[in-house]
Amino acid sequence: MQVTPYLMLDGRADEAIEFYKTNLGATVKMLMRFKESPDQTNCAAGSAEKVMHACIAIGDSNVMLSDGNNTGKPEFKGVSLTLGAKSEEEAEKMFGGLGNGGQVQMPLTKTFFAKRFGMVADKFGVSWMVIAE
Repeated sequence: MQVTPYLMLDGRADEAIEFYKTNLGATVKMLMRFKESPDQTNCAAGSAEKVMHACIAIGDSNVMLSDGNNTGKPEFKGVSLTLGAKSEEEAEKMFGGLGNGGQVQMPLTKTFFAKRFGMVADKFGVSWMVIAE
C-alpha cells in the first residue's frame, strides 16, 4: 500500500508544476484539464484550461494535484511533505529552491538527528521538510 499526497492548488496547479519541475526535478506523469472531462457539468465557467487532475514524480514518489475550485487561495494546514536528500548539497539545493518566494519555517542546519534538516513553506503554502540523514 502507498499513501500519495494530493495537493489542491485552487487555480495555481500549472504554476506549481513548473515550480516543482525547476526546483525539485519533477516530471509530469499525467495531466488532464477540465475541458477533457466527459461530464462538463462539473466544469465551472472559465476553468476549462485548469488542471482537473495531474500526477508528478518527485524522485521515486508521486504527488497528485489539481486546481480544485480555482479560488486562487490554496491552504495547507497540519501537513508537511518530507524530502530525503542524498547529500547535504542536494538538501541545500532543494531547500533553497522551495524557499524561492516562500517562507523559511526552520533554517536548514545540522541537527542531532541529521546532517541537514529544515522546514520551508513554498510560495503556494505547501510545507516541506528537507532532511539529509
